[in-house]
Amino acid sequence: MNLSEMPIMIPPVPEDNITDLLEQRVEATPERALFAVPQGEGWRDITAADFRTQVVALAKGFVAAGVQPGDRIAFMCKTSYEWTLVDFALHYAGAIMVPVYETSSSIQLHWILEDSGARGILTETAEHAERFEEIRSEVPAVELTWRLDEGALEQLSASGTETGDDEVERRRNLAVGSDTATLIYTSGSTGRPKGCVLTHANFVDLSRNAGAALTQVVHQPGSSTLLFVTLAHVFARFISVLSVHGGVRVGHQADTSQLLPALGSFKPTFLLAVPRVFEKVYNSAEQKTEAEGKGNIFRAAAKVAVEHSEALDAGKVPFMLGLKFKLFDKLVYAKLRERLGGRVQFAVSGSAPLSHYLGHFYRSLGVKILEGYGLTETTAPVSVNLPDHFKIGTVGPPLPGHTVRISEDGEVEVKGIDVFKEYWNNPEATQAVFTEDGFFRTGDLGSLDSEGYLTITGRKKEIIVTAGGKNVSPAALEDPIRANTIIGQVVVVGDQKPFIAALVTLDSEMLPAWLNNHGEDANMTLEEAATHPKVLAEVQSAIDAGNAQVSRAESIRKFVILPTEFIEANGHLTPKMSIKRDNILRDFSREISALYGDNPQTESVRTPR
Repeated sequence: MNLSEMPIMIPPVPEDNITDLLEQRVEATPERALFAVPQGEGWRDITAADFRTQVVALAKGFVAAGVQPGDRIAFMCKTSYEWTLVDFALHYAGAIMVPVYETSSSIQLHWILEDSGARGILTETAEHAERFEEIRSEVPAVELTWRLDEGALEQLSASGTETGDDEVERRRNLAVGSDTATLIYTSGSTGRPKGCVLTHANFVDLSRNAGAALTQVVHQPGSSTLLFVTLAHVFARFISVLSVHGGVRVGHQADTSQLLPALGSFKPTFLLAVPRVFEKVYNSAEQKTEAEGKGNIFRAAAKVAVEHSEALDAGKVPFMLGLKFKLFDKLVYAKLRERLGGRVQFAVSGSAPLSHYLGHFYRSLGVKILEGYGLTETTAPVSVNLPDHFKIGTVGPPLPGHTVRISEDGEVEVKGIDVFKEYWNNPEATQAVFTEDGFFRTGDLGSLDSEGYLTITGRKKEIIVTAGGKNVSPAALEDPIRANTIIGQVVVVGDQKPFIAALVTLDSEMLPAWLNNHGEDANMTLEEAATHPKVLAEVQSAIDAGNAQVSRAESIRKFVILPTEFIEANGHLTPKMSIKRDNILRDFSREISALYGDNPQTESVRTPR
């Protein structure tokens, strides 16, 4: 099968824009809690009507400050209630938000402000403002500046009292579906970031149709979610708009170190996360039970959970397996559910593949992880697994209003309601990513099964061709290896080389607990750990597990543990924690060269930096 099409469920209304989703939500359920903000050890609800009141007041402030319809306004802020408040207020004022990752450097900020032609910028903290001040003289078009930590939102709302309701109503109705809603710059894993022009219709039509397809997740009494993925990323941004449309109660927790306590108090019904979050929850639970002397019980329970889920797929759960499952459900699974807040039924996962093992494990916990697929250029999800029919290992069927096809060379191509309009100020790049018949070339490789479910197998530009002519997809090896407790990142190398090798970094958060549980010094440095026999053996076991899933020609023969971590600040990770492969290959070229000696046997290698 090379094409899968899902007819649209909710027809477009061409004149509707994002503000209409809020207007319709307030009309339908004005007293429903749409957001909740931290208060003491709990949360204070904000109703749909109250949110609209705050949005309109802030929009009046933007109008009074001189913001004009069509102005691009940059926003640099962590995930928070204020983020979505500003987002909707700018829509009501007729402006266009240009989100900036709070981790962006001054150089990245300069490019985004210059390329977008932004007229204003809101920053959250003094540190953010300093980054802007470093390049302020180089972006003279930015006339309007505000800082949230100096009370900008309160001041703007207070200053707009003389702006009439009719002016805000006029402005919010200026945009129709085909007009630009936002400019979102790609994370820049390859080359300079490009500004994706996403329209109001992209968000509105996708929200309505995704909500219809995911009724069990979105349109249920008491549906709620806790957002911790950055709202500057299109995935979380879309979920925030979808939640307004669906009347989902939304909380925010930007500090992932406080995520588990926040989950415990907020008690969401569904989550949005990347696979790394699910890996860390599992790994931390395993290390915690190991420290308590119950590691064997946890691993036995995990094994039963996976077998139980696989048996469900096969159509029958053997009697003894069912008994074991019920026992471990009380002893182990119930405690893990409580760590997630006790009410989570679904989790929408994207950005990278989730291992089959963890997909089955969480399913037996009672958490269906609905893997989905999308890009900035597709306003996030193109496809997603459905609650009543999901296939672990796939990213589901196309959402309503989408057609997905596989080209002759295996590339995933998409046409549908959420595909972006164009790259800002870049017609050449725009033309290059669309086929003659209007399909968007995603750059990802994939396949469709007999039911139209999509599986992503790798990035087209990342395919490694060994000296022997073997094509290798790095993701097929990297994703299962990265699931190991102590491994931070894995980068497979070997283009035009005689065999496949890998660069490995350690997870500094998980390493101390693992070392302690294995009778070693928990304060060991990354450099010391990189050469420690037990660590090398553990990494080797993860490599072996990854190799078991591929052919001999595709397997990793050598690896090196780097005495450092890949982080965004050094240019090795994107803000959504994807690796910047080209930068890593360049910066660690010496280590890569050292991997290719005379002996092609599988072995670890450590070279001093």
